[in-house]
Amino acid sequence: MIKEAINFLAAPVYSFSIFCGLFFLAMKRMDIVGTKKFGIGLLVFTLVTFAWMVADPIFFSIISLPDNIPIIILNALVIWSTWFALYKGHQNDLRIEAGESPLEGSPENREKVWAWPNLVYTELFAGIVCTVFLVVWAIFFKAPLEEPANPTWAPNPAKAPWYFLGLQEMLVYFDPWMAGVVLPGIIIVGLIAIPFIDVNPKGNGYFTFRERKFAISAFVFGWLALWVYLIQVGTFLRGPNWTFYGPFEVWDFHKVVAENNINLSEIVWIKFMNTSLPKNIFVREFFGVVAVFIYLFALVPLITKKWGKTYLEKMGAIRYYLMIFLVLSMMSLPIKMYLRWFFNLKYLVAMPEFELNL
Repeated sequence: MIKEAINFLAAPVYSFSIFCGLFFLAMKRMDIVGTKKFGIGLLVFTLVTFAWMVADPIFFSIISLPDNIPIIILNALVIWSTWFALYKGHQNDLRIEAGESPLEGSPENREKVWAWPNLVYTELFAGIVCTVFLVVWAIFFKAPLEEPANPTWAPNPAKAPWYFLGLQEMLVYFDPWMAGVVLPGIIIVGLIAIPFIDVNPKGNGYFTFRERKFAISAFVFGWLALWVYLIQVGTFLRGPNWTFYGPFEVWDFHKVVAENNINLSEIVWIKFMNTSLPKNIFVREFFGVVAVFIYLFALVPLITKKWGKTYLEKMGAIRYYLMIFLVLSMMSLPIKMYLRWFFNLKYLVAMPEFELNL
């Protein structure tokens, strides 16, 4: 019964909603999340749950694949490093509230040391440890080499390397040029632009959360919910034919999931207006273009009026509107995901004549 419930809740529409709910609850209750008790409880819960799941032969057969083992290690590191950063930030927030300096600026932590030899020796030993680990890894876990490439046969499921599985999962919701070129390009440009957009001096050189709530919440949400989560789904929950499978569900190559994804223009003209699609592509896609325009442009003044006045004054118009564009671009992914799950919506704007699908 428990495993069936987990298989059901692991479906993206439920698991993503639960993940987002827990994320925003954690950001709101930093007084609980940023404590050692929570960290220890999270560690115990994770270890016990993982040990229980590993005992299942189906789950073990999936995570024990040579390609998947590194992701298990990375998951542990991501969970630990995220909690540790939030914990350190919460501790500093309490010190600042009490009129004290952050831990990084306290007298006992002000001692400075030379990069040579202190830092160089530390990096040297870290490099040696990593090299030994990789050598031992290569000995015990053989590379999953397969037969020579055969143009008449493709593996099922055909999966990219783990670091591209987030992009491959995005292909379910976006056109290939959006998922593979535009959005990754915006992500890279956005990360490069962060130091120039975010000129708030608070948090430089020390951990904090209360002084940087929006910046930290937005970045961590994009990192965990819109990248790490998609990698987990693509790695562990996507089976043959890129069909979703629960963690305790046997991968059946004959499983067929009926989906009828339709464009917004088809919903408006055929379903609501009970007529055929107009021949003129601009008339046909008028409603989708209007929806995209409202989201990218008309929505900005409303956001500014309700939440962004302070940011606009502090950041200036150019930095502020660039930040809004990046945030809206990031949020287009979960919006598109929910539109697909609830309305089977494929594209808001479908113009294959111009290879433009949004």
